[in-house]
Amino acid sequence: MNSDNKVRFGSAYRRPSRLALSAVAAAAVLGLTLVGCGRQEPGAGDGDGDGDGSGATASTRTKVLWLGDSVAGAEAPALGAALRASGVRFKDASSDGGGTIVDSGEKITQMISRDTWKQLAEHVEAFAPTVIAYQVTTYDWGSRDQQRAAYEKLVATAEDAGAEVVFVAAPPIKIDGFYKEHEAQMRTAPAAAEKVAGEHGGTALFLDSSQVWGTDATADKAQRAPDGIHNCQQGAAAFAKWFTDELGKQEGFTPAPVDEWADGAWTGSERYGMLKCEG
Repeated sequence: MNSDNKVRFGSAYRRPSRLALSAVAAAAVLGLTLVGCGRQEPGAGDGDGDGDGSGATASTRTKVLWLGDSVAGAEAPALGAALRASGVRFKDASSDGGGTIVDSGEKITQMISRDTWKQLAEHVEAFAPTVIAYQVTTYDWGSRDQQRAAYEKLVATAEDAGAEVVFVAAPPIKIDGFYKEHEAQMRTAPAAAEKVAGEHGGTALFLDSSQVWGTDATADKAQRAPDGIHNCQQGAAAFAKWFTDELGKQEGFTPAPVDEWADGAWTGSERYGMLKCEG
């Protein structure tokens, strides 16, 4: 395992502690105003942190590979900025086309999961992450056994690569016609991921993002974009602060202050323009 300069994941960390100050409150206290949407390409600036102008003042040994669907993709610009500012290398490997690692037996998840596993192997080889962070996707369909099998495979893949896994519960989303028939399966996925993480306490961790978003997609706390599924810049910043704080506890690094990254160039990502986010 890549355990130098890090705190290994243990059973005491299966559930994250509540933050003394929420990400939203911190942003308000600092008086941060996120700028409007620009013309940056989706995912621009989400590379591995080499020469990306992140301005990180202290390098850590932590390297985060970020996996998930387009919901994770909307969080990635802010997450990359927060982690890089904290001296962490970051690579966004989320996919707007699905990103799931779960093969439910349906054609769509067979195709998506096969592609995700292929790309994951390539990213692990090229980037050599110390942490593989997987946000449960809106395509993690299938039975509990199928979900568990995929999450177990991810942990085994990480262990073989000398990395650790962080499973992250997805935010609540609007259940439209596309998702309706899979709603029950989508609800079992986080519990399956948490159970797997609990059984691999030294190498896997489950983070419950309801601390950020709550459980109601229509509530203000959920900070959904107009489509009811993704987030805009403010939501991305709230998530990034929370995740970076939680990861810092486990990996032994000090998160950068919010005002060092929250109003950076990432806020101009074209992704937010396409989501019709307000400036």
